[in-house]
Amino acid sequence: MSSELCCSGVAQMGYMRVEEHTATLLRLRRSPGVRSWSLLVALASVGLAAAYYSSDALFWKSFYVTGCLFVALQNMEEWEEAVFDKTNNQIELKNSSLYTLVLTLWKSGHERVVLDLHQLCDVCVQEVKVRYLGKGFLLMLKMEAGFSYPLTQSATLAGPGDVEALGVLLKRFLKLEELQRHRQDDYYDDDDDEEDSLNLTDSDDEAEPL
Repeated sequence: MSSELCCSGVAQMGYMRVEEHTATLLRLRRSPGVRSWSLLVALASVGLAAAYYSSDALFWKSFYVTGCLFVALQNMEEWEEAVFDKTNNQIELKNSSLYTLVLTLWKSGHERVVLDLHQLCDVCVQEVKVRYLGKGFLLMLKMEAGFSYPLTQSATLAGPGDVEALGVLLKRFLKLEELQRHRQDDYYDDDDDEEDSLNLTDSDDEAEPL
């Protein structure tokens, strides 16, 4: 089978969907979910109903609608994309916030972060608190420099299953487990070499009186 075929079982995940999966490139994307759009419609309806049934002035009716829309946009998930490129040895994370775009009149709202793929040493699932909604789950990228970076800015509320499945896919694509084994072997080899060097030094010290 061609290496350019996506893994269809993973492409349907709720956390992120696989847009492109080849031997050297993995592209993941995420869009606002049903919860975000439902909240937007619900709050917009509340604002419109308040304006329609209110006897207040037009200014206050506009304020009701605008206020509800801004609250909905503030709690809306972002459009996000993650690209793991083995050819250029880089991880590119991009996200777009509709709330920031509207607030700045489309002057900003797009963010882009580039990480060194060689520095990635592990991925793990992390539980986080989500405002008003309880707990969610994120996939964290652990770097050799000692810091971790979230794969997405928005957590999934559906449970850790989809996040764990994506973590398995990333580890398999980047061969992280194999890389970790090599690093452990190198670490133990360095320890053995250091121990042999110490033993050799002790032997030389004992032989000096003769």
